[in-house]
Amino acid sequence: MKGKGGAMDRRSSARWRVLVLCAFCFGLGMLFTDRFWTAPDTSNHITSQRRRQDHELQLVSEDCNTKRKHGEDKDIMGEVTKTHEAIQSLDKSISTLQMELAAKRSTLELLRSSGSPVTSETSQPRKKAFVVVGVNTAFSSRKRRDSVRETWMPQGEKLQQLEEQKGIVIRFTIGHSATSNSILDKAIDSEDAQHHDFLRLDHVEGYHELSAKTKIFFSTAVGIWDADFYVKVDDDVHVNLGMLATTLARHKSKPRTYIGCMKSGPVLADKNVKYHEPEYWKFGEEGNKYFRHATGQIYAISKDLATYISINQPILHKYANEDVSLGSWFIGLEVNHIDERNMCCGTPPDCEWKGQAGNVCVASFDWSCSGICKSVERIKDVHARCGEGDSAVWSALI
Repeated sequence: MKGKGGAMDRRSSARWRVLVLCAFCFGLGMLFTDRFWTAPDTSNHITSQRRRQDHELQLVSEDCNTKRKHGEDKDIMGEVTKTHEAIQSLDKSISTLQMELAAKRSTLELLRSSGSPVTSETSQPRKKAFVVVGVNTAFSSRKRRDSVRETWMPQGEKLQQLEEQKGIVIRFTIGHSATSNSILDKAIDSEDAQHHDFLRLDHVEGYHELSAKTKIFFSTAVGIWDADFYVKVDDDVHVNLGMLATTLARHKSKPRTYIGCMKSGPVLADKNVKYHEPEYWKFGEEGNKYFRHATGQIYAISKDLATYISINQPILHKYANEDVSLGSWFIGLEVNHIDERNMCCGTPPDCEWKGQAGNVCVASFDWSCSGICKSVERIKDVHARCGEGDSAVWSALI
């Protein structure tokens, strides 16, 4: 019995050990499980969802704000553009008004100035005209003037009637010699007494003074005639007055108009060439070209531009070439440059063919001579073959 009881005690002790070991293992497992793994937390999951939703809302909001900002930027740029255009339009209007005001103001100023032209006409109020044509001439050009009088320029009563009925004024423009009351001046006085077709300028004649003469011509003409246009033409060029008037009339409503055969020739730095430009360096590197300007044989400018020249005459820079000088005076202004190719036709057969085709030329000359070559001998032939007819100027619509 004693042996059996000892065996039972040992079995009971082993069971307890197993139970204790199991409990210990369970507790140890629970301990490690709590440290390395946590059960899903519902509150954390909800917080995570809210964060995602907030982030998405923020992205949508930022996108809307960005689009709104772009839209606002476009609206602002549109307003800026409109404002800029309005300012430009206002500037042009102010410029036009200033030109008109200057034209009115210059009427009395020019008549009172000490630099008034040497002519009795300045004592009279300004005469209304459509166009004043100044035919540039020199002391030595009597034969050229006579050839012009015999062809395209009316004489005597017809010249006066053209002025009164059509508003077309034509004068030979010339200054005076360096010597006061010289034989050259007396010869012009005698010629003027015979034909009454000169506009005497307060200017000393000289080939290298053409730019100055141009300024003085426009200033003088503006002081005498209130015209829509002022034209300068050389005395070795053939002109169809009717076609000239018709061409100018097409541009009558345009402000600040500069009409002629526009060109852009090279700036000549070589002192040995005819049209040498001493101030060539002002036009950039050697080999550069001039800005666009009308060729000097004939061109027209509107009243506001002629007034601008008359007012600013003392400070307008003179380059070696007269046509370049005129173009430079308009570079910084709002000017309509009108390229009229019928103002630079060639002599026959060029102008003759164009006339037969219905494109009557305003002016004809030879480029090789900067005028009609041997104009005294040839201008009658040019007039016979390319002239528009004596009645054309009287029927021109102005």
